[in-house]
Amino acid sequence: MLQVQLEVGPDPAEVGRARRWARSRLAGSGIRDDEPLAETLILLISELVTNAVVHTGCPAVLRMLFGLTGTAGTVRVEVADTSCRPPQQRHAAGEDTNGRGLELVDGLADRWGWQPEGAGKHIWCEVDRGAPLIQLPLHPGAQGAGDPECDARKVSRAVTHLA
Repeated sequence: MLQVQLEVGPDPAEVGRARRWARSRLAGSGIRDDEPLAETLILLISELVTNAVVHTGCPAVLRMLFGLTGTAGTVRVEVADTSCRPPQQRHAAGEDTNGRGLELVDGLADRWGWQPEGAGKHIWCEVDRGAPLIQLPLHPGAQGAGDPECDARKVSRAVTHLA
C-alpha cells in the first residue's frame, strides 16, 4: 500500500493547492489525468478539503491511499481535521450554492464515512477502479431528477468549476 499526505492550512485558497498536489500524485500512481477516475477523485478531494477548511476553520491533513490490502484497485481519500464535530450531510434546494458537498461524496464514492481521530476526526471515501463513476444523487422531485442529460450537465459544471 502507498500512502501520501499533504498538510492543508485553514485558508480556502488551499483547496486549489490540494487539487494540484493530488493530480500530481495520481499521475505518479499510474492514474492518468484524462481518466474519469482521476476527475472523480479530484472532485471528491475538493469537496472533502473544502468542508474541512470552511466548516472547521482548522488545518487539515489530506491523505490518499493506493492499493489497500485486499483491494488493489481501490483508492481511498481521507481528510483529517482537529474538529470533533461530526460531518452533517445537508440537502441543498434549487439554486442553493452550498450544501451539496457530502451529497456529491455520497453519489460519487463507492463508500464513505467518518471516524474520530485523536482530538478530531477524519472523513474518508473510497473509489473502486473500474467501477462506474460520476453518478450524482438528486433529490426526488428535484428539477432534472433521473434525467441523464441534466445529470451530465451538472457533472460538467462541477468539473469545470474545479479547473
